[in-house]
Amino acid sequence: MNNRYSRNLPALSSEDMDKLINSRVLVAGCGGLGGYVIEYLARIGTGSLTVVDGDVFTESNLNRQLLCTSGNLGMSKALAAAERVKIIDPSINVTPVCEYLTEANAHALLGGADIVIDCLDSIESRLMLEGAAADAGIHMVHGAISGWDLQAMLIPPGSGILSALYADMHEDDTKTSLSFTPAACAALEVSLAVRYLCGHDVPSDGTLYAGSLRDPHFWSIDLTSGDE
Repeated sequence: MNNRYSRNLPALSSEDMDKLINSRVLVAGCGGLGGYVIEYLARIGTGSLTVVDGDVFTESNLNRQLLCTSGNLGMSKALAAAERVKIIDPSINVTPVCEYLTEANAHALLGGADIVIDCLDSIESRLMLEGAAADAGIHMVHGAISGWDLQAMLIPPGSGILSALYADMHEDDTKTSLSFTPAACAALEVSLAVRYLCGHDVPSDGTLYAGSLRDPHFWSIDLTSGDE
């Protein structure tokens, strides 16, 4: 292992780093959550990233999206993500996909991935991703934010846990996102992904980690039993 990742030790072992370097992660969405998720994955030493987003940067993204600057408005988010990864570590195999993840392309995009990380911004798209991950037989890390609040969870394929969580929820037309909430949620998502990929200290499937940064407090909720 080169000196680039020496500060990962001993929190991660050399064996953990080998697993990460050989891991293939798909990040669905390169906006507020996705930009930070991609940053953290690249800096910790993930070997292969596929970054998927059909959108371009607009002025309203500047308040929270790490990859968005006043100089790249109108640029593809996926291409900006790939450029950022190559600046951080040119050895990472990064594939930008300048398309939205859909039922039509999900099978091809998820094929070969070890895990998929949800950085999407609608209930419909997240549930579609859960179904696609189930079909591909891979775990999914779910994450979502609203204002000061965040949540994240590791979802095993075929469990339908996310569908159950959102069964009685509707889209919020008044979306609000602060600059720091995506960063905090992304850190939680990547920590769950790294623990899973390294194969040790794996969090329980179906445990929802939720919290608020306004008056910082967090909950760990077992959605398989209803216990908190």
